[in-house]
Amino acid sequence: MSAIDPTRIVAMANVFYDSCVLFAASDLGIFKRLAELGEADLETIISACSLDRRGGRLLLDACVALGLCEKREGRYRNSPEAALFLVSGSPADLSGAIRYNRDVYSAWGRLREMVQTGKPVERPELHLGKDEERTRTFVLAMHHRALGIGQAVVPLLDLSGKKKILDVGGGPGTYSMLIARAFPGVECTVLDLPEVVKIAGELVGQAGMAERIKLVGGDYHRITFPEANDAVLFFGVLHQEDEETIRDLLRRAHDCLVPGGRIYVLDMMTDSSRARPKFSALFSLNMALTTERGWVFSDEDLSRWLAEAGFGDFSCRSLPPPMPHWLASARRP
Repeated sequence: MSAIDPTRIVAMANVFYDSCVLFAASDLGIFKRLAELGEADLETIISACSLDRRGGRLLLDACVALGLCEKREGRYRNSPEAALFLVSGSPADLSGAIRYNRDVYSAWGRLREMVQTGKPVERPELHLGKDEERTRTFVLAMHHRALGIGQAVVPLLDLSGKKKILDVGGGPGTYSMLIARAFPGVECTVLDLPEVVKIAGELVGQAGMAERIKLVGGDYHRITFPEANDAVLFFGVLHQEDEETIRDLLRRAHDCLVPGGRIYVLDMMTDSSRARPKFSALFSLNMALTTERGWVFSDEDLSRWLAEAGFGDFSCRSLPPPMPHWLASARRP
């Protein structure tokens, strides 16, 4: 009998159960309804959420088992964790952000296929304009994620006194909106695909930021970057690209900065082992499943590429948990 405990491997084989319960309960509006009701019995919940009685009971009890709900004397209520992170309108709401994870769930079931062929198992264009619903879901999920991440990232940016920021692949424009609020003298240009920029325009307009945030629709692989920027952002962008493209983007960023201007890269990264942190190594597989060239590079890779592009004064730090991102910066001499 082996003294090694199999518990970790058994848990690893079953962990997708947790994900499916989370996605289903969120999509069915259970946490939102419980927030409105405070607490409710089974009959009230299945009526409010249009659930089958047996299926609804099983799902609710699974939510209790996972600590997403609490159950007392046959009445259910959100756990404090679910009330904070899974109810739309909450300041810390993640329900929009996790929809991206839900959308790529089916792709992970085809991991073996990707490893054997080296090809993504779904068309990356689906969430970048070809499928309107998937694109909207993706962009809004990135918006909700960025709202949370930005609270930690924006205070780390040295943008005092800066005037002109270029946000390459800026998606929903969320980081630019947060930066514009934090630094009143800044004007931002968000560059992304036309289908993505269309959705960003709605969000920027709703935030009343249209006068300070310019939206440019185009392919950042080909479009000329505007000149004389004080800073260039690549936030959650470079993990979609291969090494040659990343080097080209960094060179072009260098050339469109004023002397002394800074580049900021927010992304998943690994250390030199390419296996740590664990999430970054797994996210590299996620990118391979859904893009032609996506991966996760190391901080050493990025340092070398920035130096080759002409940058100096490189720094890189991991953000505090639970955020898996790293923030790097360098300066054009």
